[in-house]
Amino acid sequence: MGKIYKGKVVKIMEFGAFVNFLGKQDGLVHISELANKRVAKVGDVVKEGDEVSVKVVGFDRGKVKLSMKQASV
Repeated sequence: MGKIYKGKVVKIMEFGAFVNFLGKQDGLVHISELANKRVAKVGDVVKEGDEVSVKVVGFDRGKVKLSMKQASV
């Protein structure tokens, strides 16, 4: 929790973006965690293949929850 990693956007969905980090680990950046302001569409902020910094903010049923808010490496 709280650690920041570099990752790559691997899939875009209406509700957020899946980011691969640490080689094999994927996590979800929910649309509400993409930016400090309201985001209308995930594609307005990230595209598949983008390199991004993400922060681990939690776990939900074994899945990693990520945030791009204030995540800088």
